[in-house]
Amino acid sequence: MTRLLATALAAAALCAAGAATAQTKIKIADSFPVGHYLPKYFTTPMMERLKADPAAKGIEFEYYPAEQLGKAKDLLSLTQSGLVDIAYVGPGFVSDKMPLSVVPELPLPYTGSCQATMAYWNLAKHGGLLDKKDFAPNGVRLLFTIVLPPYQVITRKPFASLSDLDGMKIRASGSAKELLLKKLKAVPVLMPTPEVYESLSRGTIDGVLFPFNSLAPYGLDKLSKTGTIGSNFGSFVANWVISEKRFQSLPPAVQKDLTTMGEELVQRVCKQVEQDEAADIEKTRAAGVELTPLSKADEQALQRVAAEVATEWAQNLDRRGKGGTEVLNAFRAGLGLK
Repeated sequence: MTRLLATALAAAALCAAGAATAQTKIKIADSFPVGHYLPKYFTTPMMERLKADPAAKGIEFEYYPAEQLGKAKDLLSLTQSGLVDIAYVGPGFVSDKMPLSVVPELPLPYTGSCQATMAYWNLAKHGGLLDKKDFAPNGVRLLFTIVLPPYQVITRKPFASLSDLDGMKIRASGSAKELLLKKLKAVPVLMPTPEVYESLSRGTIDGVLFPFNSLAPYGLDKLSKTGTIGSNFGSFVANWVISEKRFQSLPPAVQKDLTTMGEELVQRVCKQVEQDEAADIEKTRAAGVELTPLSKADEQALQRVAAEVATEWAQNLDRRGKGGTEVLNAFRAGLGLK
C-alpha cells in the first residue's frame, strides 16, 4: 500500500511538472530594429537550440524586438519585475545600476571585439567579479555578451583632426565616452541608439561615436560624410540577461544548456563580428563616407586622454565605494595589458 501511494505521488508530481513545463512561456525583449545582426547571432540560435532540447519540451518563446515592450533603458527593470524573462541590457543605458559593467567601454588599447569580449565575459559570467558586484545585486544573470569593435567618430560635417571636434555635438553612450568627448572639447549628447537616426537627420547632433557594424542597421551611413578608422574611442557592451529567479525556475537541464550555450555563442559571435567589420567598412565607404586614420600626433593625443579617462573613471567609482580600480585592473589583466 505504501509503495502504491509513493508511486502515485511520484506520478502526480511528474504530471504537475509536465503541465508546468507545457505552460511555460519565455518572453524575450530587446531594442534592436527588426533584422539587426545581434539578435540574429544570439537570440535566434538560443531559441532554436532550446526548441531542440528535450528538456525544454513545452517551453514557448515570445520575442519582442524594437522596443515593443519598453525602451532600452527600461529593459533591466522589466526583467527584474518579471514582465520580461530574457532581455538585452546595455550597461551604458543603466550605468546608475550597473556602473562597473561599462568597463569595456573605456578607450583602452585593444583592437578587436574578441579580445575585449572574452576579458569581459570571464569577469561578468556567473561567479565572476562583475557578476558579484553588478549582476547578482540586481537579481540578474548574464547569458551572453558582446563587446563591439572599437568605436569611431562618424560625422555629418567635415572632419580631419581631433581639433575639428571642438564644439561638435556627438552622440555618446555611457559615462566613459561622455568623459572622453568632453576632454576632446566636443559636446557629448547621451541618447539610446534607436533615437540617433532622427537626431542626426535633423541636425540635433553633428555626429556619433559608433562601430562600423552598427552604421547600416540604423541607416546612419546614409547621413554621414566623414569618419575615423583604426582608432579606439571606446566601445559598447551588449548583454543578454535573465532574472536569477527565472533562471532557477527552469529545469536543471535547461539551465545547463543555457550555460553551455553562453560559452559557445560568446566565442563564436565575437569572431563573426570581427569578420563582419571588414565588410562593413567597405560598405560604409561605398555609401560615400570618407574614412581617414588619425595622424600620428592625434593618435598619441587620443591615447593620453584615453588613459586619463580610464583612471578618472576608476577613481570616481572608488570614491563611491564601488571598486572601480579593482575592476579596471582585472579587465586590463584579461586584455593582457600591464
